[in-house]
This record gives sequence, structure tokens and C-alpha cells, in this order.
Amino acid sequence: MTQVRLAAIVEGHGEVEAVPKLIHRIAKEVIPAVTVIIGPVLRVPASQLLKEGELERQVERAARRMECRGGILILVDCDRDGGCPAREGPALAQRARHARSDMQISVVLAKREYEAWFIAAAESLRGQCGLSQDLVADPNPESIRGAKEWLSRRMPQNRRYAETTDQAALTAVFDMQAARRADSFDKCYREIVRLLTALRPDR
Repeated sequence: MTQVRLAAIVEGHGEVEAVPKLIHRIAKEVIPAVTVIIGPVLRVPASQLLKEGELERQVERAARRMECRGGILILVDCDRDGGCPAREGPALAQRARHARSDMQISVVLAKREYEAWFIAAAESLRGQCGLSQDLVADPNPESIRGAKEWLSRRMPQNRRYAETTDQAALTAVFDMQAARRADSFDKCYREIVRLLTALRPDR
């Protein structure tokens, strides 16, 4: 059996389950003959992860727990005022790769929130997790501050978006190609493809 192994470092409870689903979906598209094993998935709040030395420590922690050759995907939200994934991401990637230069590592910053990617592909989520049947994507999904609240407002009054259950469920079904119009998801998709391609044994 041909295998590729990835670890992930994420910031939210929902992403612990959602990110492996996302990786598996992309892998099924680009390398269907390869089995992707994902683990560990480490959850570290962004306020802690981005501190001096902490990103490096978590990269080392993930690498040690893998116990074999593999890659690491680091995914965090970029929802700070003035935050810019294109500006901040390369510096974080450089730090992470310096910590373990022997590994394939990608850093992705979701502009605003991971859930902005769902908004970019909203039509594909009609009726899912209680979302409205006439859901329409916002033309600028990554400009929305409060993507979780955007989703909640399009659910029944007695229902709110719940990251711990809905994030993984929506990740399993959203239209990834539609979501790629959100620049940070396009980056995420391309980086996961890059990791999988670099790690596949027959490359």
C-alpha cells in the first residue's frame, strides 16, 4: 500500500476534525491511488502559536510525534485588523521550515476565518446543517467579519452554526472548486496538493 503521512497544526476545535476531511478530499482528487494518513492533529490557539519560539516548538512537537517521514500543514485564521495572509504567511512559513528543514511544511492563513470558504461556495451548501435552501454566496466572502455569524443568520431561529459539529460536516460536502475563488482557500488547496505531490513515494 502506497502511503503519505501528514501532520496538522490548527487553532480551533472544529478544525481538528475538519482539516483531515479537507486533506482527504483533495487527496482523492489529485492522488486517488495513495492512502493519506493524517496525524497528529495538534490544536494550538493562534494567540499562543504565533508567539516567538512557539511555532517552532509546535512544529518540532508534530514532527516528533509522526515518527516517520512526512509533511506538516499549519492552518490558522487571519482575522486581525490589518491582517494579510499574503504578507504574513511567508514569514511564518520560513520560521516553520527553519525549525525542521528536513520536512515538507506549508503554512496557510485563512483570510478572516475558515468559514469564509463555505460562504464562497454557499450554493453547494443549501440545506446542509440547517442552512437555507436559497443560500447565495457573498461576492466578497473574505471581506466578511463574522463568517460564523453569517452562516447562523441563514439557519432556523432555533439553530446556530456550531463549529465543533458543523465545520467538519460542511467541509465534507462544500464545492472546493467554487471555494477557490476565495484567495486563501485557493492557496490552501494548492499547498495541500504541493505537500501530497512532494511526499508521494513514486514522484
